[in-house]
Amino acid sequence: MSHLEEIPCIEVLSSVVFIIEGVVEETHNPQAIESHLNTCAACRAEVEHEQAMHTLLQDVLRRSCDEKAPEDLHRSIHEELLRQASGTGVTEVVTQYSMTEISIEIDEFGNVEHREIQIEQTHVQHFIDDEK
Repeated sequence: MSHLEEIPCIEVLSSVVFIIEGVVEETHNPQAIESHLNTCAACRAEVEHEQAMHTLLQDVLRRSCDEKAPEDLHRSIHEELLRQASGTGVTEVVTQYSMTEISIEIDEFGNVEHREIQIEQTHVQHFIDDEK
């Protein structure tokens, strides 16, 4: 029969996130933490308080963050999933063109005028691949 190592309150409280998330088994000594919580009212009260705050925060976030994704996004994700499931895909060809035009003019008084023009162009083509 094994004897559980007693651990200090500070070690239990440093694992409170694991306890709240229900993954105490990912800590260094989960059995000792659970045993400590069964015998230490102060740590148990602190964990209960942290759990209540976590639940409250989650509820507030759920109520305030109720943005919906655009319908076009839902549709494009659905179409892509259907394409992947049916064995067809999309090939994307991206052509990028970049050019810098530099002109230097020197007038009769020796004044130098320098101009730089950046020209960029991107063209994207999508092709539906049929694999039959």
